[in-house]
Amino acid sequence: MLVTSYDSFTVIVSILVAMLASFTALDMAGRVASSTGKVALIWLLGGGFAMGVGVWAMHFIGMLSMSLDMVMSYDPLLTATSMAVAILASIFALWLVCSSHDLSWRRLTGGALVLGSGVVAMHYMGMAALMFAPGIVWNWGWVAASVVIALVASGAALWLAFNLREGHGRVNILRLGASVVMGCAIAGMHYTGMAAASFPMMSHATHMGVNSNWLAIVVTVVTLAILGITLLVSMLDARLQARTSILAHSLAEANRELAQLALHDNLTRLPNRILLEDRLEQSINKANREKSQFALMFMDLDGFKAVNDAFGHHVGDNLLIAVAERMISQMKGHYTLARMGGDEFVLLIEIDEPNDAAAVADALVKAVDRPFDISRYELVVSLSIGIAVYPGDGQDDRELMFNADAAMYHTKNNGRNGYNFFQPSMNTLAQSQLQLNNDLWQALDNEELRLFYQPKYCAPSGPILGFEALLRWEHPTRGLLAPDKFLPIAEKTGMIINIGNWVINEACRQLHCWHLQGHSHWSVAVNLSALQFEQSNLVETVTQALAKHQIPAELLTLEVTETTAMRDPEESVRIMTQLTDMGVKASIDDFGTGYSSLLYLKRLPASELKIDRAFVNELQAKSEDATIVSAIVALAQSLDLKVVAEGVETQDQQAFLTGLGCDTLQGYLLGKPVPPERIHELPNFVENEQQLVQLP
Repeated sequence: MLVTSYDSFTVIVSILVAMLASFTALDMAGRVASSTGKVALIWLLGGGFAMGVGVWAMHFIGMLSMSLDMVMSYDPLLTATSMAVAILASIFALWLVCSSHDLSWRRLTGGALVLGSGVVAMHYMGMAALMFAPGIVWNWGWVAASVVIALVASGAALWLAFNLREGHGRVNILRLGASVVMGCAIAGMHYTGMAAASFPMMSHATHMGVNSNWLAIVVTVVTLAILGITLLVSMLDARLQARTSILAHSLAEANRELAQLALHDNLTRLPNRILLEDRLEQSINKANREKSQFALMFMDLDGFKAVNDAFGHHVGDNLLIAVAERMISQMKGHYTLARMGGDEFVLLIEIDEPNDAAAVADALVKAVDRPFDISRYELVVSLSIGIAVYPGDGQDDRELMFNADAAMYHTKNNGRNGYNFFQPSMNTLAQSQLQLNNDLWQALDNEELRLFYQPKYCAPSGPILGFEALLRWEHPTRGLLAPDKFLPIAEKTGMIINIGNWVINEACRQLHCWHLQGHSHWSVAVNLSALQFEQSNLVETVTQALAKHQIPAELLTLEVTETTAMRDPEESVRIMTQLTDMGVKASIDDFGTGYSSLLYLKRLPASELKIDRAFVNELQAKSEDATIVSAIVALAQSLDLKVVAEGVETQDQQAFLTGLGCDTLQGYLLGKPVPPERIHELPNFVENEQQLVQLP
């Protein structure tokens, strides 16, 4: 037999190619498993081709590493066929690994038989491609050993590929280690098969096939190029897929956050109106299907507005959060607690009988009634609840909400801090309020709003310095309505802004008419609501009204309550400074009823303080109210502010306030609010006009 030897460098190259082909196979399994549709098919075919070429190249380079005392040449057709067998076996292996989520022992054994047989066929077909005579003498023991190694190596390769097909980071390290094991197994099978072959002494080439002198270099370079390009494309795809996954995860998180914002209240994180309506519809469907019932509770905080006005929005917001948490702590079973906005909450809860709803409502009322410790303040609010039970108190979500709201208002009108079940008689009041709300939307367009004017006298009794504009509503069916009947609705719905702008314009128009009549020294005062005061276009609205009606800015006084001014002192200073820079006068209304900071009061560019009528009503010498009024007057004088006292109804009050140093008096004693056409009917109007003529 001819003596065979192996080139150690070429052997090492063949083993490295086997390891690289194994790593490519493991990586391709991951690409196929993480892809779908046509992309998965492309990775399957492309990966199978690269893997098959790598395995075949390892075999062929291993054969080229063998040296014999004759020229080695190969049959091109058999050589190409052996490579095709390797590629088909590789494609089958990838398909087997990635086509199922479960690799059973039966499936693994069958796959090992097919893949191992393909590798064996590839190897011995490549050996048969050697073109010489006489033929190879085989040692069948070594042949059997190579077949066993091929089958075992194929089974191990399939198992490793299946278990390492998904994942990143640490899995890539495991793939590297597995590729070393698989490469050594493939090389072991090949060189065991080579050991089974013996070549007779008189062997010689029979045909001139493909010469092996340069074939080893070509096969090595081409194979490494194919495997390298395949791995490079795979790595780039993996990175792109990872970035896509990160972007998809970020997008999913953003969508979840948007859904949270869209369906939940930003402050309390409770469900909002949209989510509540969906839950309410589901509850109605479930109750109809299962013949069950549930309760809908409309809840409103009593005294929250006072807290919000006195301590500011920050404290009010924290109070709402604390109220929501305390109410949640009382809940059990299936329920939805939602915030509708402001200080309104709605509870949707499953019950077996109405008494269950009463028990829950009672627990909520008692829980909220306990004081809250917020920002160093001990705050006290209460809860008014209206309860509607389905199906008895409504057939759809709108009717249930309306009836629960009506029951809640019934609770408020009957002392607050409690609960009431809906009764049909409650709809009368609720429908009346709803109709009033609807009518108010049309009041401006129908020119139903009126301004009455209450005179402001120079203390003690004249002359008339100007008027305060007071809003009334000439309702077509209810007659003349005072502001306390409709302004709360206007503030709640936001209509107060348009109404307030109309008041400013109408007051300036009327003042212009009086000026044309010869009363050029008269001024007018207009009250600003908190919502109107916070509007960004307030200064523009005032400017346009003054210009349109040719009113000197100093003859318009804008009255802002002390509470409104202190809600956001910095912003109040900014807005009032803009107005006073124009020449408009600013007045702090209802002084003494809020929680002023003297630091900010000193900075407010106001020209007068207006003492609240609550202190004037019970005003008597040496009383507490007298002490307070004296302090207010002294404070105003120290700040160089004029003092206006409203609510003057008796001569004693008139004399006392004049004696303290009040500059202007206003009240029923001196003159009631009247429409502009009845100004001449005011008490002492003629005398005041005569006094005016005598003034220098």
